[in-house]
Amino acid sequence: MKIYSNFIRTIAVITAVSSITACSDFLEEEDESNFTTDTYFTKAEHAESAVNGIYEPLVPITSSGFGGGTWLMLEFATGLANTALGQATNIYLVKDLINNSDNGYGNSFWNEYYTGISRANLAIEKIPDINMDEAEKQNYLAEAKFFRAYYYFGLVRMFGNIPIITSSVDLSSEQLYPEQASTEAVYDLILSDLTEAENSTLPWRDESGRVSLGAVKTLLADVYLTMAGYPLQQTEKYSLAAAKAKEVIDSGEFSLFDTYDELHDPATKNTGEYIFMTQFAANIQSGNWQPAILPYNLGISAYSAQTGGIFSTNEFADSYEEGDKRAEEKQFYFRSYSLEADRSDSTNLGAPYLFKHFDIAANEESAQSDLNWSLYRYADVLLMYAEADNEAESGPTAAAYEAVNLIRQRAELADLAGLMQDDFREAVRIERVHELSFENKTWYDMARWRKAYNPETNELEDFVGHTYTYLPNKALSERELLFPIPTSEMQNNPNLVQNSGY
Repeated sequence: MKIYSNFIRTIAVITAVSSITACSDFLEEEDESNFTTDTYFTKAEHAESAVNGIYEPLVPITSSGFGGGTWLMLEFATGLANTALGQATNIYLVKDLINNSDNGYGNSFWNEYYTGISRANLAIEKIPDINMDEAEKQNYLAEAKFFRAYYYFGLVRMFGNIPIITSSVDLSSEQLYPEQASTEAVYDLILSDLTEAENSTLPWRDESGRVSLGAVKTLLADVYLTMAGYPLQQTEKYSLAAAKAKEVIDSGEFSLFDTYDELHDPATKNTGEYIFMTQFAANIQSGNWQPAILPYNLGISAYSAQTGGIFSTNEFADSYEEGDKRAEEKQFYFRSYSLEADRSDSTNLGAPYLFKHFDIAANEESAQSDLNWSLYRYADVLLMYAEADNEAESGPTAAAYEAVNLIRQRAELADLAGLMQDDFREAVRIERVHELSFENKTWYDMARWRKAYNPETNELEDFVGHTYTYLPNKALSERELLFPIPTSEMQNNPNLVQNSGY
């Protein structure tokens, strides 16, 4: 079995160390068979199990069913997605701009990401004292710091000022009811963790799916690019973002796939274009977003749940340039498919569904998906570089053109050329919207640009005041630049202050 399947087996079940709590001392004699966080961490295998547990909170984010799925929150917030799933209240709270702190998707992001942070904190605390190979130890610590940075990066962009917790917490901890830190302080911690993670011997690529140096540097480029935009507007970070993305490009470890079919082929996981992914394996821990991307009960799939949870609006699917291969049938989207009862027959789906996430074998045969979920791929890095370099150099350079045009050449579009800085900026941003659609990237871009994409005009508009094509009488306001802190967190921690407008 491939190496990533073995890795999946280690994270499919939450490791015991991830949920260790201090034991009561109700017995006078200590039971040496009971592990505590003080007694467990004694050898290299314990360091590995602790770090493996930090991967697990990525998995529930993509879990999808008749209640929708957590990952849908970031897509419906763009105004470019539609749904046929009537009972998924959380979708409509975001989609119709009536979101509130009871939204279960926001609660899941908060809980899963802080769970990951908690596990990372425990690993960072305990691994240094284990007697083991020093290089191996530093690499495990680098993985833990990468994840702490990744989870905080997601939280600070979604929720703004959030608590910083950097040590393990129990009922006696001073951090049991933490106050919110400033956005700047959260980013300081993120940068510290990632720069320390760079100083390891992690490989540039790891085809088992573990954190690699390529993943660390890609995340760092993304962080710098975000800091250069809103809300921090630290524009000097553009040059740092460009330099870090260029390191990934110059490594020669990553390249675009030749075809879009390879983006949803299980055989390509952790290779080629893919830099870092949430790991799945059929019949062990199957990829679990297929029900959300299937049209509601049209009988095209072996899955019993076909929910119609998410598909592109017609306006967005039609907004790609004429001749753009990504817009062709069964490239990024599909509007018809064969029937499970008779694969020689097909049906019109009634909307552009998401083929870029579609596992053909699972839907036609097994109902067990072997696809991974992409967190970072090389196309993202190329577009980060083009955007950041244009800002750092006060206009597009030959290298910036080369980066964005690699994306366009695969789409069979003409190269960009002869643009001034403002026009190049707009073109690259729209390229990001089209290339990275429905990968949980676009809303983050909208927030840092303070711009939203209008698919009817193919232009970016000011975020505040932008209207969705399906909701023309209600405009985005500043409140939609953040999501509300979950109700349960507000009730449990009296030191939290809710985001404005919620």
